[in-house]
Amino acid sequence: MPNPFRIRVAALTAALVLASSLAGCGDGSKDGDLAAQKLDWKSCPAPDEAEGGGEAPSPLPSGGTWECATMKAPLDWSKPKGATIGLALIRARASGDASKRIGSLIFNFGGPGGSGVTTLPAFGTDYAALRTRYDLVSFDPRGVGRSDPVECENDAQLDNYFQQDATPDTSAERTQLIERTKQFNAACEKNSKAILPHVRTTDAARDMDLMRQVLGDTKMHYFGISYGTELGGVYAHLFPKNVGRAVFDGVVDPTQDPEQSSLGQAKGFQLALDNFAEDCTSKTTECPIGDTPQDVKDRVATLLADLDKKPIPGILPRRLTQSAATNGIAQSLYSKDFWEYLTEGLEEAYDGDGKILMLLSDSMNGRSENGEYSNITAANIAINCADEKPRYTADYVQQKLPEFRAASPLFGDYLAWGMVSCTNWAVPGAADHPDVSAPGSAPILVVGNTGDPATPYEGAKKMVDALGKGVGVELTYKGQGHGAYDSKDKCVQGAVNGYLLEGTVPKAGTVCT
Repeated sequence: MPNPFRIRVAALTAALVLASSLAGCGDGSKDGDLAAQKLDWKSCPAPDEAEGGGEAPSPLPSGGTWECATMKAPLDWSKPKGATIGLALIRARASGDASKRIGSLIFNFGGPGGSGVTTLPAFGTDYAALRTRYDLVSFDPRGVGRSDPVECENDAQLDNYFQQDATPDTSAERTQLIERTKQFNAACEKNSKAILPHVRTTDAARDMDLMRQVLGDTKMHYFGISYGTELGGVYAHLFPKNVGRAVFDGVVDPTQDPEQSSLGQAKGFQLALDNFAEDCTSKTTECPIGDTPQDVKDRVATLLADLDKKPIPGILPRRLTQSAATNGIAQSLYSKDFWEYLTEGLEEAYDGDGKILMLLSDSMNGRSENGEYSNITAANIAINCADEKPRYTADYVQQKLPEFRAASPLFGDYLAWGMVSCTNWAVPGAADHPDVSAPGSAPILVVGNTGDPATPYEGAKKMVDALGKGVGVELTYKGQGHGAYDSKDKCVQGAVNGYLLEGTVPKAGTVCT
């Protein structure tokens, strides 16, 4: 099974859906030189199923429209003159004085596996200040959305996949989980064999440098969030002299292997649950899901144990299982804005109604209300398994369970068993962890959030150290949720905007509270 807690973009774009639910082609290039291709920008179509479906992006509030194009890139970067694939791009032209335009600001919102073509317009107003001097640009990375998407199982099979018991308690359940994982991975190989070897983060980083050239920029100006910080770090390692002004927010620890990353997330989500429970019970009005923080957590643990024995009605005909409930709870912990949904979902689940927790889980998994899945899970697994060398067995995970349970009684088992997702994957993994050393790069602003569940705060310092002396500049936000800029904290946004718009590097060690 995947490690869905790593899928950041689905968790954030779900906010728009939950708020209502719960309350063109390029024209080629000259002589095979892909850097010389001219993009044919046109009005954006509605997102396709692999991107998550929905409406075409609305006009920009300040005037203008979103434009889309397709950029050609080599399928295999070791054969740059060989077969090509099309990468879907989206942009909003700079809104300010043309004489003060800096260039393009390229966004990657994370995942891996998230569609930038759908996410940027969903949150475009949050970056209005940056648009005064930049064209805002994002893209579907290779294997994602409309960029030659990885395809594995169909919608009905995915419904079954996400209903499986992801925290096996017996030998028979462990065997079933491993066999189901093999079945999913075999479907990926059958349906996407040609693209699977070419979706590594290093491939996406090379695509971004081609994008920089095609967009006409001498430097890569970049805003990476969550996994996007890893992609940005790999880009800086490969092309340090091409880095312009770059910001990493919600920072992945580049020194960790998959096991260490999963263990860190167990601690991070446990901390977020602790903070949620404390917040609910500290309010003047009565907390409907517990009298004390420990009572809240005890009741959640009891609910999950009960669901393991007997699921409750969810979104019919599906039932809310222990795994779906755990996934839905994790989804809610990505942002403090989601905590009200978690409270309501738990309250209803205690009364036997699992609909809200299932909606939360569905949004994490990229399932729309009409039952169609985006390709975020398939792409997430494909990219992670192509990047990550370790392959973990059921016996190894079983040995590690005590350590994971100590890190998080609630999420430990779930994250530990997520490590088997690359079992029998068709493509070998590239490395234990990414190389982000970038001597000679321009300064990169690295923003860490002390309450971040998905990319724990300690990763920001590790990223700064790994980038190398004089490159990473750390800024700390004492807050909750995944990432910092979208918290709308004035201190954080002032520092980020000051760097991206004016080139003013904040003092290393700046703290925003």
